[in-house]
Amino acid sequence: TLTDGTTRIAMDAPPDKEDCRPFLAVAGLMAGAGLHVPAVYAQDQQQGFLLLEDLGARDYLSALATDTGDDLYGDAVDALLRLQVNAPTSGLPDYDGDLLLREMRLFPEWLLQRHLGLRLSAAQRGMLETTFAALVDNALAQPVVCVHRDYHSRNLMVVADNNPGVIDFQDAVAGPVTYDLVSLLRDCYISWPGNRLDAWIAGYLELAQETGLLGGVDPEQFRTWFDLMGVQRHLKAAGIFARLNHRDGKPGYLDDIPRTLGYVVEAGGQRAAARELAEFIAEMVLPRL
Repeated sequence: TLTDGTTRIAMDAPPDKEDCRPFLAVAGLMAGAGLHVPAVYAQDQQQGFLLLEDLGARDYLSALATDTGDDLYGDAVDALLRLQVNAPTSGLPDYDGDLLLREMRLFPEWLLQRHLGLRLSAAQRGMLETTFAALVDNALAQPVVCVHRDYHSRNLMVVADNNPGVIDFQDAVAGPVTYDLVSLLRDCYISWPGNRLDAWIAGYLELAQETGLLGGVDPEQFRTWFDLMGVQRHLKAAGIFARLNHRDGKPGYLDDIPRTLGYVVEAGGQRAAARELAEFIAEMVLPRL
């Protein structure tokens, strides 16, 4: 807190444990695209110190409600499109097939086997690998943009100027256009009625077509991309939540797994590529959570 009452955030990232450079690089990229990321007032990379703008303590998760959703998500979608249209992808790591697969394999390793103690049959393992391959193909078929990777209600701050404030972006990659929209609208921490979700997705697509980002992409194709991208992300998230419990001693995320996997079951009812997986989760996984 400064003498005039304003506040700053002091980041202490010991260089032998953390590297500030990705944070600074992506902050510059996103600011250049027109997003409200924390301004960097001072830096000492050799010692791992940054002095940052304070975006406050009110995140989207605490602010979202029936009567605020349209405005808050409208701001978030506008910011996301600025990122996707304006931010260059050169120099960012590729969200390639190997990374997508590694993420999904957290699901059987940490949730199915470690957390639930399931012994998978050869047929079940084969089903998972076949589904994983289809989900990778779906992701790699999409236009490539700058992807935040965790563009959800806990990483978006409600701010007065150029809402939202965006944090936790240092792991940005060059990847599928639907990924961040899935993170935002199929949020692991809050869910919405289908009619509102449909309207927000349609609104995004209309704006993305107007900008030329997704010109020529029909709504059914886009929704297929979106739904199956969500399955990939939610398998990863469910595995990470289980890992946070068993490896890191953070059990609080276990309560978010049923909601997260519920999205997979819902998508499997609409998309053949995820149907067997959805049936497996509904029958073998959700009842054990």
